[in-house]
Amino acid sequence: MTDQELLELTRRLSYQRFGRPFRHQIFFNSRLKTTGGRYHLSDHHIDINPLMLTEHDMVTLEGVILHELCHYHLHLLGRDYHHRSRDFRELLKAVGGSRYAPPSPHHRHHSRSYRWEYQCQRCGARLLRQRRFDVRRYVCRHCGGRFRLIKQLF
Repeated sequence: MTDQELLELTRRLSYQRFGRPFRHQIFFNSRLKTTGGRYHLSDHHIDINPLMLTEHDMVTLEGVILHELCHYHLHLLGRDYHHRSRDFRELLKAVGGSRYAPPSPHHRHHSRSYRWEYQCQRCGARLLRQRRFDVRRYVCRHCGGRFRLIKQLF
């Protein structure tokens, strides 16, 4: 699907579900990794993660577009467009948009590479950390014991 086809789909969904025109731009943005789409308040354009179409289906893509259109239309109407607002949640439910974008099966979210391993000297609890910390300053949350650095991982 091209950006032009995405724009036509978005305009059609906007008229069908919201009864209002979409007068700005929408693009695929391959730099988006952990989100389905993004609405820009400054110039009102929308970015869509291309993985919503390539790794999922058209229904998922339409759900993400509807989600971003909720932000778009509420913002232009001067109403609360944030995720937590009642206006947003009610409009999203009414038009059938996705509340959350599905995770990509090939992209591991929140995967961390731990480099440091610590152990509590009192209860033996193990901690894995990305960054090193001062063992004289922090104590174990379970028992209040002191930590010691076991090894550096790679």
